[in-house]
Amino acid sequence: MLRIHFTAQDLEYIRIARRPDPLWEIVCSVCRLQNKEGTLAFGPWRRSVAGRLREEGPGRRTARLLCGLVPYGPYFPDFLTPAVDGGNTDLRHGIDRVLATPRTRLRTELGLLAGVGGRPFAAAELARGDSTALRALGSALSAYDELFVGPFRERIDAAVTSDVAWRSRELSAGGTRALLETFRPMARWSPPVLELDYPVRRDLHLDGRGLLLVPSYFCWRMPVTLVDGTLLPMLVYPVDKPVVPDEPPAGSSLARLLGPTRAALLYEIAARGCASTSELAAAVGSSLPNTSQQLAILREAGLAASRRDGRLALHLASPLGRRLLDSTGT
Repeated sequence: MLRIHFTAQDLEYIRIARRPDPLWEIVCSVCRLQNKEGTLAFGPWRRSVAGRLREEGPGRRTARLLCGLVPYGPYFPDFLTPAVDGGNTDLRHGIDRVLATPRTRLRTELGLLAGVGGRPFAAAELARGDSTALRALGSALSAYDELFVGPFRERIDAAVTSDVAWRSRELSAGGTRALLETFRPMARWSPPVLELDYPVRRDLHLDGRGLLLVPSYFCWRMPVTLVDGTLLPMLVYPVDKPVVPDEPPAGSSLARLLGPTRAALLYEIAARGCASTSELAAAVGSSLPNTSQQLAILREAGLAASRRDGRLALHLASPLGRRLLDSTGT
């Protein structure tokens, strides 16, 4: 669990980045290459880049190089995602800041990476700030963005723009509390602490520095923050993504009939037998309000039903919903 401790001054200085940070999109998408999580949300992207990973060439070499620096696990170096609080999300500017990382920090963070099993390319050269190794890293970041992230830029920007607009409306209408409540179920606001699901136990004290919220398309399930608590406090969080099921039946007949998000939800509740709203939101990569709305439409159509279990609303597929799934070949 991650516990972020706010002061009154911190609550006055919460900001939402208006655009995705290109370096965070690179790092998070490299993690998505190394596992099959979010098959519904990231299936189209994984299919689109599969050829670059299979064939020997710049795409495969670049991905392999960055996977060594960003292994899927509890740690990757902070210097790959320098905090920017001035709204400058230009990739070239970000890469220049990565390459300007002080040697002492390179050595420390690459040492931490080695401690968790990371095997970065040219580790010794990078750790001592070798200019050739750093230029190779900069070229890899630029090439990866062009080959793996760039083709999805329009979809990424649309998802982030929608997310920022929604959270900004909540902030305008209900203040900081309303904004922080938008992060349920992955976060819980218990003043003055924001508690988040996290792979390790950690306390982050803002101490009047405020918090920068950074929306990310490739972040998945839970937010991410920098390991070094002395750096600018930031929280990178997953945005709601259009869900396009991977399986052909869902991607064709059922998805065209219901829409991809409702089709994905119907598959999930049928597969699980019974699930809560927050579980379903996490499973399909949708926000809690949107998931509730889509489940209501499924109920109105007679395809799903809901019942209360204490404070939880549990959802299950109706007989009609199961017959519909059976008729599409599930």
